[in-house]
Amino acid sequence: MKQMFLAAAAGLFMAAAPFAVSAEEVTLRAVTFTPANVVYAQHFKEFADRVNERGKGVVQINIVGGPETIPMPRMGEAQKNGIADIFSLTPGLYLDLIPEGEAFAGSNKTPMENRASGALDTINEIFHEKANAHVLAHLDGGAGFHIFLSKEPTLDSEGNLDLSGYRIRSAPLYRAFLEKLGATIVVQPAGEIYTSLERGVVDGNGYTVVGVRDFGWDKFLNYQINPGFFQTDVLVSLNYDSWKNLSQEAKDLLNEIGQEYEKESYDIIQAETESEQQALIDGGMQVVELEGEARAAYLETAFGATWARLKERDPTHYDALRAAFFDETK
Repeated sequence: MKQMFLAAAAGLFMAAAPFAVSAEEVTLRAVTFTPANVVYAQHFKEFADRVNERGKGVVQINIVGGPETIPMPRMGEAQKNGIADIFSLTPGLYLDLIPEGEAFAGSNKTPMENRASGALDTINEIFHEKANAHVLAHLDGGAGFHIFLSKEPTLDSEGNLDLSGYRIRSAPLYRAFLEKLGATIVVQPAGEIYTSLERGVVDGNGYTVVGVRDFGWDKFLNYQINPGFFQTDVLVSLNYDSWKNLSQEAKDLLNEIGQEYEKESYDIIQAETESEQQALIDGGMQVVELEGEARAAYLETAFGATWARLKERDPTHYDALRAAFFDETK
């Protein structure tokens, strides 16, 4: 079934807008991991608009759809197989292909720091080999994930969060962390969460502050757990064969705009998180702050879970990536 889907999708994309390998203007077919109304897709559109404005005659980006076009769990494989050329996509959705993708969300450094230090170049070599993908930029970095609940959270006598008895929707990225907190996990795409919350199938969800209202989940979610854990891992990445087929002029332009918007989107997402947080509070969201040792233990469990999973799946690059992406002194 998977092969049949990929073959059908490839035929659809090729018929719609073929990738032209020539000295003339090249159009890259793009897919976003969220629907167009969600902020992460909107920021990718801003990136694409800049490319299209400054890349006339060289390279253009045509956004052909989101998860309604290629289901989120299949996007990593679709990227690897070249069904589309460029993606707004989180590596947390295809850790089965490249466990090292954990490093982006598990990093406590900014995307700009990881670019300047060479960490991005280091992990790109692994992405080339394992995922047939080239990471151009890490957009919207620095925003943490939070646990949102429909019912009041349980804290033990020491202030630690206990999710025993809660059914929580999780993405693959933070499943291990939520399990360590005692939650029963339901893994499903973001597009299915509204119905699950509405029907009481799940008691909560893990996500960033930005996006909760976009999806309409705030109608059911009443409690937000602070602090945030990990950081958003939204990447602009290309099928590696598509990247290699580009002219040097096109590569230089994409690199320039990618680096430029990496920093801008970081600043934008901080401001949008603050604004959305206030909107959620104004709408009745109650923020539960973990404090002191409970807060420290919560974060240690979160970051420890993601790095431990990477090491368990493939320890080959663990030491190098941990040293590059994680500051042990923070």
